[in-house]
Amino acid sequence: MDKKTLISWMGITVAGGMLLTACGDAEEETTEGAEETEEETEEAETEDPEELDEVDADNLQITTSFSVLGDIVEQIAGDEAEVDFIVPLGEEPEEHEPTPSDFEHVSDSDVFIINGMGLESWLESLMDNVTDTPAVPVSNGVDPIMLEDGETADPHAWLDPANVEIYAENIAEALSKAAPDEAETFEANAEAYIEELEELDAYIQENTDDIPEENRLITNSEDAFVYFGEAYDFDTEGIWELNAHEEGTPQQIARMVDIVQEREVPYLFNETTVSPDYMESVSEDAGVPVFDEPVYTDAHGEEGSGAETYISMMEHNADVFRDALSE
Repeated sequence: MDKKTLISWMGITVAGGMLLTACGDAEEETTEGAEETEEETEEAETEDPEELDEVDADNLQITTSFSVLGDIVEQIAGDEAEVDFIVPLGEEPEEHEPTPSDFEHVSDSDVFIINGMGLESWLESLMDNVTDTPAVPVSNGVDPIMLEDGETADPHAWLDPANVEIYAENIAEALSKAAPDEAETFEANAEAYIEELEELDAYIQENTDDIPEENRLITNSEDAFVYFGEAYDFDTEGIWELNAHEEGTPQQIARMVDIVQEREVPYLFNETTVSPDYMESVSEDAGVPVFDEPVYTDAHGEEGSGAETYISMMEHNADVFRDALSE
């Protein structure tokens, strides 16, 4: 593909990533691992925004890191681009291992759009094998919620629709830089999508406001709903903080069992991208059932799921929380 180098205009900060957590001596190893990963991902940063060039292409070829971002970008790009994503449905974006086809796919794209905030901990290994195509983060401007270490941002900002409004604005500006002739289209699409996001926010509020205070606890294997909880007044707990952390140790399971029993919530939840075995263990030990409908966090649903887009997956989540926690 004959294209000019597209340099990120956002000044990417890709922090944290592959943290390791365990017991005892592993705490020191976790801190060192996080620092090393941050240093590695910082090396994948793009150049000065002033060096941005227009892409020489009739129709933009855009690749995103994972499916949720792919859908959001599609809403902004409309018919002016072909959009795809590299992390398969059902796989965690934090744990993806780039493949040779990923290298080729991103290299053949005009723009590679990522979440940032350390979600794509594998970014450097991918970009080391990619020519010309930069990584453009769309979470710039989001007020980050920090993990327990106080230094690493929780990357799951998209689970608050207000943050996705920021994503939409950033995506529209990035695409307009790449294809300025279509800037008005991208901006109009972003404005229309932001209106849909505002309707989504109202839908979530309406469907969760009546959940009793004592039931307002969302439990998952990964504690991904922190931004959602801040926005809609829920407490959240996970067996682990991020899927990049060590998963499902006996200590983590026991801690979750204690929390669930103390709060006496009616249901636990499984997300679609994590094995249900972990939460089933909590359920068995705590005597609290897992709700029969999963929730969507790091990927939208497959075709026919009723959650094939970002908006429909968030509506589904709101419906699940309403049905499970209103008892």
